[in-house]
Amino acid sequence: MLHARKFFSKIFFRGCNISVFSIHIEWNRKKSIQQKDSKNMKLFDFAWFQNFHNSIADLKTIAMEENWDYKNRPVGKNPILENYIHHTFSKLHEEKKVNVQGDYAVFNTGLVTEFQEEIFAFFQKNKRTSTTIPWFSLGWRKASDRDLMKFGSLPEVANYFSNPSDLIYDTRLDLRTNVNHIIEDNIGRFPIQYQNMDRYQLGVLLEGTIKDAIHRVKRNYKTAVPQYYNGCLQLLLPICLTSKATADLALVISKENGIYRANTCLTLDMAINNARLIARPDDEWLKV
Repeated sequence: MLHARKFFSKIFFRGCNISVFSIHIEWNRKKSIQQKDSKNMKLFDFAWFQNFHNSIADLKTIAMEENWDYKNRPVGKNPILENYIHHTFSKLHEEKKVNVQGDYAVFNTGLVTEFQEEIFAFFQKNKRTSTTIPWFSLGWRKASDRDLMKFGSLPEVANYFSNPSDLIYDTRLDLRTNVNHIIEDNIGRFPIQYQNMDRYQLGVLLEGTIKDAIHRVKRNYKTAVPQYYNGCLQLLLPICLTSKATADLALVISKENGIYRANTCLTLDMAINNARLIARPDDEWLKV
């Protein structure tokens, strides 16, 4: 901005046409968009939505039936689906899976209809010269929609893993758990009745529930739910403090040098937000 002001002063005192300044500013705007394009593009930097909440509600009606609201603290809208679309777009853009054909663009939402037909986000070049946002949302289209005939091929879904075995908890590996860190850094995520509990007693209880989760995953591998967070694939296990039948928290497990490591936990609402990027969880403990 400082550079732009100096440039403006120079051309003003020389009596140059003011439109030169406008051209310079527009060049700076385009340069800014290019810089964002080379990094992690955000959906709202890429496209303008007339009403994003309504657009997401439309997508929900097209897609296979699913509850997209939080389980513990529902808000009456579709926060999980909104989060899903934002992060799915960023991953697809990073993988160069946003297809452009002339004045139109499209990406694969990874969602399907009740008849298993893929659903795509559809865009047109933004004709508003007053904005730096290059695309305008035209809504959602099924793969068979005539609008998508503009594209010779349709883009693939986002890819969150290279080794399918990383999606399954390997019970042969050692699990190292930092119980103190999990409690001290995340006590606000614990059910209210445990937040004032003696830390030592809470630690003993937590260690017991983690052992129960390991036994559970040995019986059913689907107990370990994969999640994607900050560019990393992790696994989630249920922490059942109040009842063995109901999860209160999700234990986050990362693999490092052939060893599992756990040092944080998530609320179930946080966990489903991350896990849903990869797939709809099968196991009951994390279903919304």
